[in-house]
Order: sequence, then C-alpha cells, then structure tokens
Amino acid sequence: MKEDKVSCKEVMSHICESLGEDLNSPKCIDIKSHLEGCPSCQNYFESVDSTITFYKKYNVELDSEGHNRLLSVMGLDEKDED
Repeated sequence: MKEDKVSCKEVMSHICESLGEDLNSPKCIDIKSHLEGCPSCQNYFESVDSTITFYKKYNVELDSEGHNRLLSVMGLDEKDED
C-alpha cells in the first residue's frame, strides 16, 4: 500500500500560509533554507510525519482531550504560539 506523503512544497505552503506569507516571500525562502540545513528541524518534521502516518495507518481517532495532549507533547498546541 502506498503511503500518502506530504511534499516539501506542501509543507512550505502550509508554514507560509500559517505565517500569512506568500510562498516566495523572503521569510518563506529563509525558512526553506533553514529547514534544508538544520538536522534538528529535519528530525522534528520526520517525527511529526511518522506520527501522522501512524494515526492514518491505524485509523486512530482521538477525543478532544487526547488530541490536545498530543499537540502539546509535539510542541504544536496553539496556546504556546504567542
């Protein structure tokens, strides 16, 4: 079975949309450059991808509390974005 992988362009597009930036803006170009050369960020995104793949593969559904805890553990909860 073929796994649905997110492309680099989709990741960049999502990051830039979240920042309210155009994909070709200086900020997004800087982010892409950083991601290409930062093993720490690459490992982080690989762990996020693995988690998403696991949940899709096993059709795991979380209640709201479980979802929020997972986001918190991954450092993605919205309350920390200030």
